[in-house]
Parts: sequence; C-alpha cells; structure tokens
Amino acid sequence: MNASYGLAGVSLVVLATLLIGVFGLRFSRTTSDFYVASRSVSPLGNASAIGGEYLSAASFLGIAGLIMAYGADMLWLPVGWTGGYLVLLVLVAAPLRRSGAYTLPDFAETRLESMAVRRVTSVLVVLIGWLYLMPQFQSAGLVLRTVVGAPVWAGGVLVAVVVMMNVLSGGMRSITLVQAFQYWLKLTALAVPLIFLVLAWRYDAAPGLGRDAPPAFSDRTTVAVGADVTVRVEHPVEVMVTGKVDGRQYRTASLALTAGDHRISKDTEVTFPADTAVPHVTSLPARTDRQWAMPLSGREHSLYATYSLILATFLGTMGLPHVLVRFYTNPDGRAARRTTAIVLSLLGAFYILPALYGALGRLYAPELLMTGRTDAVVLTLPGRLVGGVAGDLLSALVTGGAVAAFLSTSSGLTVSVAGVIGQDLLRGGVRSFRAATVLALIVPLVLALAARALSVADVVGLAFAVAASTFCPLLVLGIWWRRLTTKGALAGLVTGGGLAGSAVLWTIAGGPPSGLAGALLAQPAAWSVPIAFAVMIGVSLATPRSVPAGVARTMVRLHVPESLDVDRGTWRPKGG
Repeated sequence: MNASYGLAGVSLVVLATLLIGVFGLRFSRTTSDFYVASRSVSPLGNASAIGGEYLSAASFLGIAGLIMAYGADMLWLPVGWTGGYLVLLVLVAAPLRRSGAYTLPDFAETRLESMAVRRVTSVLVVLIGWLYLMPQFQSAGLVLRTVVGAPVWAGGVLVAVVVMMNVLSGGMRSITLVQAFQYWLKLTALAVPLIFLVLAWRYDAAPGLGRDAPPAFSDRTTVAVGADVTVRVEHPVEVMVTGKVDGRQYRTASLALTAGDHRISKDTEVTFPADTAVPHVTSLPARTDRQWAMPLSGREHSLYATYSLILATFLGTMGLPHVLVRFYTNPDGRAARRTTAIVLSLLGAFYILPALYGALGRLYAPELLMTGRTDAVVLTLPGRLVGGVAGDLLSALVTGGAVAAFLSTSSGLTVSVAGVIGQDLLRGGVRSFRAATVLALIVPLVLALAARALSVADVVGLAFAVAASTFCPLLVLGIWWRRLTTKGALAGLVTGGGLAGSAVLWTIAGGPPSGLAGALLAQPAAWSVPIAFAVMIGVSLATPRSVPAGVARTMVRLHVPESLDVDRGTWRPKGG
C-alpha cells in the first residue's frame, strides 16, 4: 500500500472527527449535556452511536484475524456480541433507563442504597474500561506501523490525543454525533472494498478453500518479520534469509530449515519457494482447510472454550460501562427498547463482513500466520487482490475505517470512565469531568505501551468475561429480584471481579499455561459467572436484614412505565 494514501485516509478521518466534535460543542453547556446528552438522543441516532462505539478494533480487525487463524470456532464472537444486545433488550434496557442514573455506580447506589457498593462498582467500571481501551491503543499502533511505518507507540498516542480533544470539548453530546458518523463510515469502509475483493476472488484461477492441507505460498514469497517470533516448520524447506535465525546472522544466504521450532528475529526477511507450507507462529495451530472449516476443532479444549466464550459475550454486553451509559441518554424506557432493536439490525449487517475478510485472508495473505499479525488481514487484502491506484484507494478507505473504530470505541469508553472518576473520585461537574478525561486516557495508554501485544479480540473477550462476572449478576438480580441485599451484592461483585480479574491478569502478563488450566484462565466466564451469581444469591439469602429499606419504591420506579409518575411510594398518571 502506498503510504501517502494511507496517511491521507487517517488524516481525513481524524479531521472529520474533530470537526464534528467541535460542532457538538455548540450544544454542550450543562453537566447533563456532558454526561448523558441531556437524555434527548433519538433511537436511530443513539443506535448508530452505539454501533459506532461498540464496533471496536476487535470487531473491525480482530474478528477477521481470528477467523483467518482459527476458523469456524471464531464465528461465535460476532454472534455473541450481537446476541448480547438481545439479552440486554429483554432484561435491562428499559428498567435501566427508568432508574434515572447518570452512571452504573449511580444505579448501584440507587438500588442498594449503599456507598460501599457504589465504590466497588466504580472501581470495576474503571478497570473494565481501561482493559477495553488497551487493545484500542495497541491496534492503532499496528495500523499506523502497517500503513506508514510509524513507531508502534505513535498510533496509540494519536488516538488518545484526538479522543481527549473531542471529549473535553463536548462530552457525551459531542461524542454522540461523532460515533453515529463513525458507525456508517466503518460499515462503508468494510463493505465497499469487499465488493472488489469478492469480484477479484471470483475471477481468480487460484484454488479455493477446501484442501486437506494447511495454507501454502502459491508463489515464491518473501516474508518480512516485524517482531521477534518463534515459528513451527512442519516439513524441511530450503529458504533464503537476510537477518537472524536461531541466533545466527545471515547476509542473504541459503538456509535449510529443519522440521521443528525456529526463532526468527525482528527485521529479518525469509524467502520461501512456491508451494511451501506456511510456517505458523507457535501460538497458532497449523490446520488444514477442512479442519479450519469445522467447528470445535481449533483451540485446545475447544468445546469448553466455545461455551465459555458464548456465555461471556451474551452476558458481558450488559456489563460494559460504555454500552450501559448510552441507555441513560434515551428520553424514556420505550426509546431505550427501540434503540436496542435497531442496534441488533445494525450489528447484524456489519458482522457479516469480517468473516469474509478472514476467509479471503487465508487464501491471499497466509504469511500473516507466520508473523502472527493476523489482525492486519483487513488492511492487507485490498492492496494484495486489487493492486494499483484502486487498491491504494481501497486500502486508504479500510485504514480510515480502522481509525474510526479506535476513535469511536475509545471515545465511548473514555466518557464512561471519566464520568465515574469525575462523579466518585472528584467533585462532579464539568471541570471534574474534564480532569477525569485526562486520567481515563493516560493510564490505559501507558499500560498498552508497556504490556505485551495480544490478539485484540482476545483482550476484548477478557473484558467481556470480567463484565459478565460482575455487572451482569448485579443488573439482573438488582432489577428483577427484590431480595438482593447490600452484603450479597458486595460479595458477588468482589468474588466475580476477583476471579475473572485474576485470570485476565495471568493471561495478559505471561499467557495462560497449556492444558485445561490454560483454557480455564483464557476463557474464565463459564466458571466465574455462575460462581458470582451463586455468591450474590447465597449471601443475600443469608443476610435478609440488609435488604435496602426503600427497595419497594425503587422496584416500582424501575418497572412502571414513564407514562406514570412515581411519587412517595404511590403512582399516578402524568398530568392527572
């Protein structure tokens, strides 16, 4: 891809984002504008904004990369991320809006009448938000390095600066306009190039997927390794090397790679002859096309991993702070339900596309399996299949869409985290919100630059697991079970957050171990969510005296439609 085209795509998206944000500043004056856009966003506008912030780097880049590497098993990610909104629609959307809260800690305090629950909820919101922000910054670095060769840290810093400017200028009111625009940009950025990619594949004479063999280089191919990797070679092969392999330096020399693992250092180029099986990084399975197309045959303990992933995505959606804050911006509960229904349609339309990129990437960009950079498949394919000026233009469009994904999701997360920090750690109001915005961005940016790089979709999946293990039990039981007690809620939040959080830290810090223990840590939702529910229910039943005194009034407020006013424990028709 021509770097100038890619840089132009990045620049146009950043400029459009800033201009729309400045436009939103004209309407942002009050605290309510900054936190919840004065609760006046229409269902279509709110649904577009939710789509904009929800379709993160994991959706735009990560799903395609995981499908390319692991195959059919990963199709559960888009299914789960979409289906989570159905659970949200049925159980949470309208009551949450009727709560009248600004943030999730506001809801927790209103329902349980406890500052202790509020503080624990606030800490979890910030931690989940930071965990979700980290892969956005890491992926931004990947995109800028792929497109213009910039240092890895540059992309994260660029996203952080642009998001900070937008959020500081107009808060939720400004971000809503930006995110609605960015959803439609992301949909266009994937859909338009895909039309050309499918046409190029349709008229290509190369064999398609379906062979009983792993991917192979169809032509003589030179692979440039951008980071130190360990690859597994299945069959001995003669290659040309410029760089360092297995600790030995080569100056464009022939090398016989034996079957087994080999360490290839950064900035090394390896040239493979045609029809050579692609070596895979040791963290990815070398699967035949038939295995790749079959479910439950990808990862170790794939049956457990699949069901745990389904549980995390279906139940974790309702616990994501940047998703929940959106329902506070609707005028009423009915609008919240309509918003959720529209979101289901928008997400369903989008998630068809990454799977096709993943399948085409296995055919036309197999070297990504060797470098481990499968997240870059969406950026690589337009230039690979189309080529020329048209390929550069399509690549620039995809690059712009990827940047929009980082900006929109990072904006939503920043607003939700800054709202909690501003309300609970600072004094509240517009000034506190702006100070909290800086803190909400700086910490995850530093962590992203320091932490080891993981698949973006994997990290986001871990954030879903933590959300499902904490806020899902709190919301479901808090909305639908009046016997939930303060002590029960605290015990469940601490237990679920502690278990899932420990698994996440282990996975990010050093990677999970092999075997069943590794599967349990990499996908903790299947055991952490039931334990959190059980603890929350069990402790509540054991401590009936800590049921909040005003629970009856709160439950009426959550479940009575807005057409009725709740006043001192009674209700009456509005205007009556």
